[in-house]
Amino acid sequence: MITASLKNISELSLAAKTILDFASRKYIFCFYGELGAGKTTLIKEICKQLGVKEEGSSPTFSLINEYRTPYRLIYHFDLYRLKNENEIFDIGYEEYIFSGNYCFIEWPEKIEHLLPADFVKVKIEVKGSERVITVK
Repeated sequence: MITASLKNISELSLAAKTILDFASRKYIFCFYGELGAGKTTLIKEICKQLGVKEEGSSPTFSLINEYRTPYRLIYHFDLYRLKNENEIFDIGYEEYIFSGNYCFIEWPEKIEHLLPADFVKVKIEVKGSERVITVK
């Protein structure tokens, strides 16, 4: 387990690198935190460090965005608006989760029992103007 404290946005790049280094050889990352905690911002920085050239955004309305790196695909899920579990089956989540590509999942609480046991848990807590990130 690692913990990082971000006092300002300039520390985001180092936090993303630390997470990737800590979780080497893992491909499913679940991001926990309240609305506005910075989950999407952190995912965008991780994607950038993995070689994504396009500007990432939250897939709130589509549930999933796909990004390309020189080496693999990245799937970014935002399950905030997921109404029921059937919706995740409708988009064929198993093909994404078990693809061997990176999967970054916001609001994983909604499908946690459907995920493989070895996912990386990234928890972001807001403490005033600071963000405390814990990775397990």
